[in-house]
Amino acid sequence: MKLRDFDALSFDCYGTLIDWETGILDAWRPWAAREGVEAADGAVLERFAANESRQQAETPGLPYPEVLARTFMAMGADFGRAPVEADAVAFGRSVPDWPAFPDSAEALAYLGRHYELIVLSNVDRESFAASAKRLDTRFDAVFTAQDIGSYKPAPANFDALAAGLQARGIAKARVLHTAQSLFHDHAPAAAAGFATCWIDRRKGRAGWGATMPPPSEVQVDFHFGSMAELAEAHRRGA
Repeated sequence: MKLRDFDALSFDCYGTLIDWETGILDAWRPWAAREGVEAADGAVLERFAANESRQQAETPGLPYPEVLARTFMAMGADFGRAPVEADAVAFGRSVPDWPAFPDSAEALAYLGRHYELIVLSNVDRESFAASAKRLDTRFDAVFTAQDIGSYKPAPANFDALAAGLQARGIAKARVLHTAQSLFHDHAPAAAAGFATCWIDRRKGRAGWGATMPPPSEVQVDFHFGSMAELAEAHRRGA
């Protein structure tokens, strides 16, 4: 299997193209400082992962800013505080402020000359539109949780991706699903029959960050530490 065997790349956005861990922590810290919450970044991200995953499973039709707001309330409770609604709403609306990884836009510009670029993201349309501006990229198709009515790792999200690709005349075998999260993306993508490319943004760091651990061992077809490494491997014909 080679990178040039594919016609399209389907991407997760947050954690893969957008540095959501930095964005989450930047949105959390002002409130935590006001409330006197002292916690290591890893502990904050761990509580985010657990509460976000639970909220998405319990309310799959809830728009992502509201998922984030409820996640924030639960995180506050985990640290012994009771956030007010205004703070939760502000956290929920923080996605447009989350930065892109420095290599994302350049890598996407290169890859877009060789593949269709598709997004499958656990987000609402409005928030993604703001992130797309940061990525300075025209995506060929975008499938959001708001469109689908559920959040990854739900199989329905990958069924929707397959159906959308089929409508564009792209066979599943010609699509490489490219993502950071083994939990949200690689495990369900492999189960749905997609080839996978792991962008291991947390390489060398302990823990799972803002994602839950995968339910079992996950095999991936390609493994890179960044989008820049993926683009360079394609240039080399790897």
